[in-house]
Parts: sequence; C-alpha cells; structure tokens
Amino acid sequence: MFYEIIKPRVGETDALGHINNTVFPQWFEAARNPIFKLFSPDSALNLNQWNLILANMSIDFHVPLKFGKDVEIKTYIKRIGNTSLDIYQEAWQNNVLHVSGTAIMVHYDYTNKKPQPITSDFKQKLHVHFVHSM
Repeated sequence: MFYEIIKPRVGETDALGHINNTVFPQWFEAARNPIFKLFSPDSALNLNQWNLILANMSIDFHVPLKFGKDVEIKTYIKRIGNTSLDIYQEAWQNNVLHVSGTAIMVHYDYTNKKPQPITSDFKQKLHVHFVHSM
C-alpha cells in the first residue's frame, strides 16, 4: 500500500462545507505518483518518457469529507493484467472511509500508439502493494 496525507484547502470545499466531489480525481491522481515512478524510475516522471495512460476511473462517495482535518489517501494494486492494472484508492478522515475509487491504467507505448506488456519485473514490484480484500 502507498500512503499519502492531504491537507484540504478552503478552495476545495463547496457551499455545504464539504470537500467538493471534483477534488478526488486530482487527489487520487497525485497519490498514484509512486506507481508512476515504478514504471519510470530513471525519468524523474519526465512526461517525454511517460508510459501509462488512464483508461477508466470510477469513484464512490460514501460519506462527505469536511474541511479542517487531514485526509489519508491509501493506494493499492487491485488487479495486474497483461497490459493494464487496476489501482484501488481510498480517502479516510478520522478513521472513517469517505471515498473509494478505482483507476484502470494501461502500460502504453506513445510512440507506436498501442498498449505494451507489463513485464514480470514490474508485476513483482506491483504485487507488493496488492490488496487482497476490500
């Protein structure tokens, strides 16, 4: 599991004082940086050498989050396929699960414009962060 602490900003709230629903895709994307680094360890996340592409994302809202308390983002690997992986993420506040979501990322060759296989070396690195139950 990867773990990140987010400190919500006032501008991320809505009129009801909740963290706005549009913020979570951004927070979840930022919390995927360690996975991006696994795929591009020598590039320092150089966008010219990027090799992942977002294919799908779904988010489930369980309980509204409030401003003023840190948010814990937990990131797991849910599935590893031949050319893609499912990344499962959760947003916790005060030890309560508030938001969860899954992003499907494709290992992608931008030069040839097609998916490329995930090597067994990467699969081993990813499997360390595998979630076995949700």
